[in-house]
Amino acid sequence: MSALAELRQTIARLRGPGGCPWDQEQTHGSLARCLIDECSELLETIDRLDMPHMREELGDVLIQVIFHAQLAEERGLFDLEDVAREVNEKLVRRHPHVFGENRLETSDQVITQWDAIKATEKGAAAKAARLFKDLPPRLPSLMFAEAVWKQIQKKNLPTGPTVDAEAIAGMGEMLDEVELGRRLFELAAAARAKGLDPEGALRLHATRVMDEVEKNVASPA
Repeated sequence: MSALAELRQTIARLRGPGGCPWDQEQTHGSLARCLIDECSELLETIDRLDMPHMREELGDVLIQVIFHAQLAEERGLFDLEDVAREVNEKLVRRHPHVFGENRLETSDQVITQWDAIKATEKGAAAKAARLFKDLPPRLPSLMFAEAVWKQIQKKNLPTGPTVDAEAIAGMGEMLDEVELGRRLFELAAAARAKGLDPEGALRLHATRVMDEVEKNVASPA
């Protein structure tokens, strides 16, 4: 049995009868914070070029991938083989200059071709119609919220009751880097004391703002 197959078997056992109570309780949603944490730790090893720890952190990220696939497999949706097959097919499809006859010489040519192929794939047309199509939806929530607001200002988009633009402008005049850091820390600490997830709460609110703006543009009052 390969090491990858053994890892899949281990995670399945942790989830199965007689397994670990913590692992058995997890959902895709509850594991989201774990994925963010593990990716952050991996990025730190990349910044330091710390190869022994990079190997360890890659393993922790791999656990997250296999865990999510295991959850989906338990529901009969897909498994890790499906995940690997789909991403492999996508890589081959988007690299015709490697797996076909269309040779390219520069990275810029590759990116242009990649974007053109992606635009023809299923779902691309629907995504292109969204106002916030350029925002990676799962950035860390502070970056995501900032990016949503940047798009609203850049495109002069109408907001709804979930956004108080005047309050935001007034608050901005009062903030500097020190005060901003203090307020963010206090909010995070208060959320911890209350048993709330500040990362998830901000992400959810920013998503609500984004969805409301989309709705207002599609159906103006």
